[in-house]
Amino acid sequence: MSTTNRILVGFAAGFLSHVIFQGALGAALYAAHLIPALPWSLAGVPPLGIPRTVSLGCWAGLWGIAYVLLEPRITAALGRWTGGIAFGLVGPLMGHWFVAQPLRGLGVGGGFHAGMIPIEIAFHAVFGFGLAVLVWAAFGLGRRHPVAPQALRS
Repeated sequence: MSTTNRILVGFAAGFLSHVIFQGALGAALYAAHLIPALPWSLAGVPPLGIPRTVSLGCWAGLWGIAYVLLEPRITAALGRWTGGIAFGLVGPLMGHWFVAQPLRGLGVGGGFHAGMIPIEIAFHAVFGFGLAVLVWAAFGLGRRHPVAPQALRS
């Protein structure tokens, strides 16, 4: 698969992993009264007023690009599923705790509130797992070549 196709697959897989996998976990946590709101939101976020779900999905897509570019090495070292989970915990979670939250004025790790730490770890582990599943599925579909019936080959 070409690098351009890998990048497109990575962005789409990251975006969809956020919407589908993290969204499903968020819905389950909301139903269990562990988080205050559903994970999907069309409320605009500053500075451009882009809906929150779209904004987070685009960031997830960028992480998906990073994943597909590193995926051969990650998979060789850790395996497909554990590599995806490890990527979700190392890259996006650390970026969330040590870059995004301080930039929003929330401090490192948002203060590392005991009740939120396992939830944030779960969200990012699920994101990495979903990313690995979707990338694997896309790469598997991309490798398939239709086989012509024997009568049409001659």
